[in-house]
Amino acid sequence: MTHIDLQCAAAAAKQSSRQLAVLGAEAKHRILQNVAAGIEGSAEAIFEANRQDVIAARNQSSQNGISSSALARMTLSEEKLLQMARSVNVVSGLEDPVGKILLQSELDDGLKLTKISCPFGVILAVVEARPDAVVQLSALAFMSGNALMIKAGAEIARTTEVLLGVFESAYERAGISADALVNVKSREELHELLKLDHCIDLVVPRGSSELVRFISSNTRIPVLGHADGVCHIYVDAAADLNLATSVILDSKIQAPATCNAVETVLTDRRIASGFVPKLVKLLQLGGVKVRGCKKTRTIYRDGVDLVNDDEWHTEYGSLTIALRVVESCDEAITHVNHFGSHHTDSIVTEDQHAAAKFLREVDSAGVFHNVSTRFSDGYRYGFGAEVGIATGKLHARGPVGLEGLVTYKYTLVGKGQCVSQYIGPRARKFKHELSASEVAAG
Repeated sequence: MTHIDLQCAAAAAKQSSRQLAVLGAEAKHRILQNVAAGIEGSAEAIFEANRQDVIAARNQSSQNGISSSALARMTLSEEKLLQMARSVNVVSGLEDPVGKILLQSELDDGLKLTKISCPFGVILAVVEARPDAVVQLSALAFMSGNALMIKAGAEIARTTEVLLGVFESAYERAGISADALVNVKSREELHELLKLDHCIDLVVPRGSSELVRFISSNTRIPVLGHADGVCHIYVDAAADLNLATSVILDSKIQAPATCNAVETVLTDRRIASGFVPKLVKLLQLGGVKVRGCKKTRTIYRDGVDLVNDDEWHTEYGSLTIALRVVESCDEAITHVNHFGSHHTDSIVTEDQHAAAKFLREVDSAGVFHNVSTRFSDGYRYGFGAEVGIATGKLHARGPVGLEGLVTYKYTLVGKGQCVSQYIGPRARKFKHELSASEVAAG
């Protein structure tokens, strides 16, 4: 694509987003159900494209390319393909997030204000080599009434082409413009698109912290994503230690490369001497490399490397974990807020006061009590699928589903009222009366 082509493609996507914004819920549900059926019906073509991508990636890997974990994520199985189809069906069954009445107020007699949800317009999604992410983002963007320009990892170029083709076929049969879904195929194209803030309304990077930081540093378009997944578990003095062990092992071992896997365990000093040796041995049995502070290594040194003071903000993304002994719940909260990434942090305790304090004072998108950090996920929250995890505080936070892909606007309907009527000694007074439903909700 040339520079002019990119400008045209983005402008055309913007125009097509107007069509999607007014598409009815039933039509969207039906189209996505057709997409889900199309994914299953195109299984042979999808597997063949993926097989070619995997062969090419393995050849790269044998030289200097893709890691084994990334290779595993990009490789499709029958179960993965069925799960992709299921995720689209789940999204199709969700409530339409567009056109929701968020607030209604009568400013004065015959002057009615309404706050209503609406799509962003054009979303640029940037994902690494994950076919499931391509499908999830495409389904979520469509259901939320947004046009999508998507750049997937070059390693799954063939797979992406076939998967997006399933969406395009369903759109075509329903009379949806082909401009509503654009396959961005190169980094050069991505760099150009990041400059088009007059056409693109939101960028969603889904991948490594390096990818998110690169996107955020190279665009003026709002970015929805997280930079790091430095998640913590604090084991309080009043913790059920068997429960704590179970939660920690699940949070680290179940899927160590995910952004919601635990990276640091903080242990109250009052239980550390009995708990730390047991925990380290179990982690090591699970293949986890354990690192620790000086106090941890004083309690149990065998196979535990020292964590330096400047290493506590580390997302290992692997079977590696850091342990630190802290004096109290207050010190644990201070550590989490200072060294964490505001992603997901959990406390294990039977002390309800300590739990309430941790839940209230930890400044993260997800703050948990007695559960694995791995629960921080759109599917597990019941969102059907997720765009990703947002750790910022504007617009959306935590696992982002459909609600994170809509914004809102205000409509004001009157009968010729003018501002001058509400100014001066004889000014009319505003009523500002919320609708009955708003009052009940309040």
